Amino acid sequence: MTKKILNLGKKTLIMGILNFTPDSFSDGGFFYSQNSALNHAKKMIEDGADIIDIGAESTRPNFSPISADEEISRLEKILPALKNLGVPISVDTYKPETAEFALNCGADIINDVHGLENKKMLEVAKKFSAPVIVMHNKKILPNIIDDIKSFFLQTLETCRKNNFDESKIIFDPGIGFGKTQEENLTVLKNLHELKNFDGKKFPLLLGVSRKSVIGYATGFEVDDRDEATGAICTLAISQGVDIVRVHNVEMISKMCKMADILTR
Repeated sequence: MTKKILNLGKKTLIMGILNFTPDSFSDGGFFYSQNSALNHAKKMIEDGADIIDIGAESTRPNFSPISADEEISRLEKILPALKNLGVPISVDTYKPETAEFALNCGADIINDVHGLENKKMLEVAKKFSAPVIVMHNKKILPNIIDDIKSFFLQTLETCRKNNFDESKIIFDPGIGFGKTQEENLTVLKNLHELKNFDGKKFPLLLGVSRKSVIGYATGFEVDDRDEATGAICTLAISQGVDIVRVHNVEMISKMCKMADILTR
């Protein structure tokens, strides 16, 4: 099965969020049918999405986990249709069984919010030679930037030990995961420090769309955070971010296009 290629570097890639769930924090239940999900994915692509990221399990704060079987049952309703839309499909999962099913079904990318904590996920990615988005999720060191750097370096070491192609790794600093709101803001101000490791530049993805850090900083409610999301994305582009994961593709893709003209 031919996988679609990510063209990194020429422009900021827009990853459109497709929550195929009944309980995601922003739009849970809105696209929880095959027709509504497929139509929303098509609309996001028309609006400028370069990647569609589908999640079948909410990972919002205090989420209720579901089994791999349930996650797969949800995905099999929509993945066969999504894979024919012409853009890479990313699957947001931390379960190796789900990742293997999704890649077998035509998905192109694994988006692992647990950052390859489960080594079986690395085996699955290696089997399919699939790109993996590795998200920082747990803090150990007192300084959040040092902690993320340490985690990314450990990830690279693990990949090398297991002969996994490190060019397939995309890093995500994990805004909203295992961090205080002040730490989230610190990360957003210092994204430029998270691009270079061992003398190499690695792709960086930012997922901050409508998240609580925006509400913390501005007081805006969830449904009123798209402009602030766009402001963060444009500033992130100036710091070297390669992919932004967003809900409102139409608005933010236009903002990113202008930011690319000024920064790339």
